[in-house]
Amino acid sequence: MAPPTGKRVKGVQIFRPFVYGTTAKPFDEKTNPKPPGVPDDHTHSWTIFVKGIDDVDITYWLRRVQFKLHESIPNHVRMIEGEKGKPFEVHETGWGEFEIAIKLYYVPESAEKPQTLYHHLRLHPYGRTEAEKETMRLAGGEIISWAYEEQIFNEPYEPFYEILTSGAMPPAHPLPPSSASTPTQPGHHKSLSKSSISGGGKSKDKDKDKEVQMIRSEGGVLERSAMIPLVNRPGQPFSRETEQVEIKKLQEAMVKVDEMVRKNKEEVQRKEARLRELKAESAAAAAAATAGK
Repeated sequence: MAPPTGKRVKGVQIFRPFVYGTTAKPFDEKTNPKPPGVPDDHTHSWTIFVKGIDDVDITYWLRRVQFKLHESIPNHVRMIEGEKGKPFEVHETGWGEFEIAIKLYYVPESAEKPQTLYHHLRLHPYGRTEAEKETMRLAGGEIISWAYEEQIFNEPYEPFYEILTSGAMPPAHPLPPSSASTPTQPGHHKSLSKSSISGGGKSKDKDKDKEVQMIRSEGGVLERSAMIPLVNRPGQPFSRETEQVEIKKLQEAMVKVDEMVRKNKEEVQRKEARLRELKAESAAAAAAATAGK
């Protein structure tokens, strides 16, 4: 971790979405033939990765990733250096499932300590129900186990803040100085870049007339932003559409839970009332027995 430079940007929290996980596929002579030299007992090829949402570049904040595989695999600790626009990934073959430790190393400007994630390699269909497992079996044999995550940077140092916020919005449309360090949306920040505050008056007038091209992914996500796609696409399962589906599931689950709580309360009240009746009957019987003596 590099020593911190500059001051922290107080009161600011920036997040960047990313995806990590594994994709596995059984060997098959037609669709996935086993390469020469692969051990006979290896049944699958698989990949472990960390990448940006909608495949956008994340090397501006993530420098390298260490994947710690099962100790039985040769060279089981793999360090992958970042290449702009490419995922951090390891390709392997094997026959068993195991937990993979994923250690994230940030760019020096962040002065952040490495963080570790854990992911279970899936080689076989899985799910909460048999229907979910069957759906996975019918997906061409490919076993996808991906997770959506958000990297949060609390009060980043000024140099790192500039790196995080200098690419999402075009230089010709900076925030006014009074609001440059007070973003309106968490994670999706804007700031004055060098190209937007330097140069003479004539060049500024010319820049105003030029249309600035912002870099977007196929799903419409701006580079260096906290955006996610609006809808799902093949190979891109995380989007606002997915978010709404999950929210709907949570809302439906909350309704079921509320109904279960209501029924449980009614049952408890019924049993408490019956208990009081039994106690009253017992007391009356005891009193009658005492009076008869």
